[in-house]
Amino acid sequence: MKKKKVLIVDDEESFARLVKLNLEETGEFEVRAETKGIRAIPAAREFKPDFILLDIVMPDMDGGEIVQQMSQDAELRDIPVGFLTALVRDYEVTPQGDSISGRPFIAKPVTVGQLMAFIKNNMIRY
Repeated sequence: MKKKKVLIVDDEESFARLVKLNLEETGEFEVRAETKGIRAIPAAREFKPDFILLDIVMPDMDGGEIVQQMSQDAELRDIPVGFLTALVRDYEVTPQGDSISGRPFIAKPVTVGQLMAFIKNNMIRY
């Protein structure tokens, strides 16, 4: 079985590294981690991920700006994106799930199991 490629973009370096290690440890994913929002677009072009986990609040370029740029790029617009955020907590999410800018999101803190389920459930083409 071919590993699914996941790009994580989160300015919290230790969190990004931990997610990368935990997802790769499952044997199901190949993960690239970037800690600067400005690196998201070039990294997506180089890595060609099946899914992007994107932090919303980052100092150099926020997740909303990245998604907007991706939506205008024929090479990147169809890559599924899920937001990671500490702005919303699990108990604030409706049972049907919620989205930000039409993209699904998952609240931090998150377990590896929750993250894997989130990726698998949202790894679809828009």
